[in-house]
Amino acid sequence: MSAKSKPWSKFWPAEVPERLNYPEVPLHELLRKSAKEHPEASAIAYFEREITYAELDLLSDQFAAALAALGFKKGGKVAVFLPNVPQFIISYFGILKAGAVLTAISPMHKEREVAYQLNDSQAETIVTLDTLYPIVEKVRRKTKLENVVVTNMQDYTSKKPAVSKPPPAPNVHYFQELMKPAKPPRVDVTPREDLAALQYTGGTTGTAKGAMLTHLNLVSNAVAFAAWIKSTSADKFLTALPLFHIYGMTTSMTAPISVAAKMVLLPRFDPAAALETIQRHRVTVFCGVPTMYSVLLANPALSKFDLTSIRVCISGASPLPPEVQKKFMEITGGFLAEGYGLTEASPVTHCNPVDKTMRAVRVGSIGLPLPDTDARIVDVETGTKTLAPDETGELAVKGPQVMLGYWMNPEETRLVLRDGWLLTGDIARMDLDGFFYITDRKKDLIKYKDYSVYPREVEDVLFEHPAVKLCAVVGKPSPVVGEVPKAFIVLKDGDRATKAEIMAFVKEKVAPYKAVREVEFRQQLPISAAGKVLRRTLQEEEKRKNL
Repeated sequence: MSAKSKPWSKFWPAEVPERLNYPEVPLHELLRKSAKEHPEASAIAYFEREITYAELDLLSDQFAAALAALGFKKGGKVAVFLPNVPQFIISYFGILKAGAVLTAISPMHKEREVAYQLNDSQAETIVTLDTLYPIVEKVRRKTKLENVVVTNMQDYTSKKPAVSKPPPAPNVHYFQELMKPAKPPRVDVTPREDLAALQYTGGTTGTAKGAMLTHLNLVSNAVAFAAWIKSTSADKFLTALPLFHIYGMTTSMTAPISVAAKMVLLPRFDPAAALETIQRHRVTVFCGVPTMYSVLLANPALSKFDLTSIRVCISGASPLPPEVQKKFMEITGGFLAEGYGLTEASPVTHCNPVDKTMRAVRVGSIGLPLPDTDARIVDVETGTKTLAPDETGELAVKGPQVMLGYWMNPEETRLVLRDGWLLTGDIARMDLDGFFYITDRKKDLIKYKDYSVYPREVEDVLFEHPAVKLCAVVGKPSPVVGEVPKAFIVLKDGDRATKAEIMAFVKEKVAPYKAVREVEFRQQLPISAAGKVLRRTLQEEEKRKNL
C-alpha cells in the first residue's frame, strides 16, 4: 500500500512530508552537525549558565576520550544514573562517541532496581551524582562495574561546586577531573546495526527488559518528531521530562539537538519553577505528561506568568483529559497535541497534527502515525488479522524507530516482533479518517463475567465528575464474576464526594457491566517516572488482599 493510499493521508499536516530522508549516521553526528552549523547558539540553559553547541560538542569529545583512556572498547556498556543536569547530555554523547552503549537508570531507583539493571545490561562503568553514590557503593560488588564516575549538581553552574567527593575507592573518578583537552577515539559505527542504547521498560507488567535501540532508531525518531512539530533552531525546549526516560530523551534532548534548538533544563519538575522558567526563557516547545499540564493550571500563581511564548506542547505517557487540553491552549495561545509512543519504538509512533486549524477535530485521539511509520489494528487473540476501521484490537506499528528486540531475551522478543511489526500491547481502534485511539492496555482488561471492561473508558467518566482530580480503575478479584471494577480516587483540594455518589455518577453513564462496584479514596496514587498512574501496583494490592 503506497503512502498516499493510507487513510490518514488526506488529513496529513501541511509542511510535514510523509516520507523523510534520514541521515544514516551515528546519533552523535546530530550534535556534531549542529555544533558545526550553529557553534555559538545556546544548546543548554541550566540555571544561570548557558552552554553553546560548540562547547557541548567539545565537552562530549573530552568525555569520550576519558572513557577511551579508561580502556573502553566499542560495544561496552555505560550506565548513566543522573537527573536532568548538563552532565547527562555531555556523558550521553561522549558514551556514543566512544563507541559504547548507554543504559539510563532512573535516579529514583533503589538498590535492588539499580543492581538489576546494571547486571542485566552488563554495564562496566556508571556515571552518577555524589548524592546517589552510596547506592552504587552498596551494589557495586554485586555487579560487573569496573569504574564509577561521580559528579555534582553544581558542576556546570556559575556557583562554586560543593566539595562532596565520595571517599577514596578503587577506580572511582570525579567527572571534572576526567575532563581534559583530548581528541575522542575514532570508532566505526554501523547505524542500522550498532546499539546506541539499552533502554529499559518500566517493568510495570513484569520484569524490566532492555529495548535494544540502534543509532538509526534514535536518529530517525528525533528527525521525524522534529519535523512533525516543525521545529527550528529558533525553538526553546523546556526539558523537564526526565532524560533517563525515552520520552524525554527523544522529544526533549535528541530532537532539539537535531535542529540546534536550546534546551532549558529542569533537574526535576516543579510547577512554580516551570512557570518562571517558561516566562524567563520564552519557551516555545514543552513536551510533558497530562499531570504536568494539570498542576500548572492548578497553580494559584498561574495568572502572574506570561506563557504566550509557547508554540506547541506534546502530551504523552497517559490519556490527556480534554478539559486540560482546552484550558491550557486558551491560556498559552499555543497548541497542545496528544501523542503516543513506547520504549520499544524510540518512542514516538503517533501524534496529532500541530495545526491550529485542527485543534478541536479529534479530541481523545493519539493522532496519526509519524512519517515513515505504518500502523494497523490486529486481533487480540493471534495478532495476525488486520481489523477494519472502528473495530477494536491491538495496535501494531512498523517503522525505522522500532527496536531490534529485547536484550538477551529472544522469547519476549518473539512475542512482540512479528515480520517487522511491533505489537504494542495497547488496545486501540482506527477511525475512517486514519486517526487512532487508545482504548486500554491489553493486560489491564477487566473481565467481568464474559464482558471485557476497559479501565480507561470508566476513568474518562470519572474525570467528568467535578470533584475528581486523579483516578485509576482496576479489576478486583471476585469468586462470583471473575473481577469487578474498583476505582481509586484522589479528590481535588477542598472538594468532597461520597463513595455512593461516585458510583451513581458512573452508573448513569455506562453499561451495567462497566459500573464501578467499589470506591477507595486516597491522598495520592502511585505514579511512574513517566507520569503514568501505575494500575498494576494497585491491582497487585487488591490481589494480595484476597489471598
